[in-house]
Amino acid sequence: MNWLGWLNTFFTDPARHSGPDAITHRIAEHLAFCGEALLWSVLLAVPLGLLIGYTGRGAVAVTALTGVARALPTLGLVTLTVLLAGVGGTAVLVPLVALAAPPLLVATVEGIRGTDPEVRDAARGIGLTHRQVLFGVCLPAALPTLVAGLRTATVQVIATATVAAYVGLGGLGRYVMDGLATKDFPATAGGALLVVLLAVAAQLLFAALLRYGLPPGLRAQRRAARRG
Repeated sequence: MNWLGWLNTFFTDPARHSGPDAITHRIAEHLAFCGEALLWSVLLAVPLGLLIGYTGRGAVAVTALTGVARALPTLGLVTLTVLLAGVGGTAVLVPLVALAAPPLLVATVEGIRGTDPEVRDAARGIGLTHRQVLFGVCLPAALPTLVAGLRTATVQVIATATVAAYVGLGGLGRYVMDGLATKDFPATAGGALLVVLLAVAAQLLFAALLRYGLPPGLRAQRRAARRG
């Protein structure tokens, strides 16, 4: 049976339409893992990135550490977390945060550092405090870069959250892992396709946000930067 036949078998199976193994249920589980990981990544990486980007201190260390973090094997982190904390949501959350936080941190640092120095000096010159300059001038200017970093983190997390099935949790990885274990190739193919479609949907959503959701001034700035 070819892959089209496998996909037809998968999507027409009544078990995929209702119950704990339904496609909608597995997608909801997958998105829950991704959403929690991204939330923690934002809470950890963005404040630190704002501080480092504004002060300029530690930027080199951030680049080095994020490079190391990106090289860490996700499955190895899952295994290590299971050994330390046991089977559960933490075993998936830690590796996903370790994957999502570095691009968010780098994007935040680079976005803040990329603010026009003359604009910052002018803001300070009219009496704004450092906090006001950071949140009122630098952060809005850095928003396109920050959103682009969030897009990268989101796509990576969606693609990697299939490891939840490795420790017995749900999500779309359940189809892939169980399908491989039982040689249920329709389930494996269907699960893999759903992960790809979810990642593509996230890409399109963020592309639309960057194109239409930002203030007109920031959109013009982004277009000028691309042309430059």
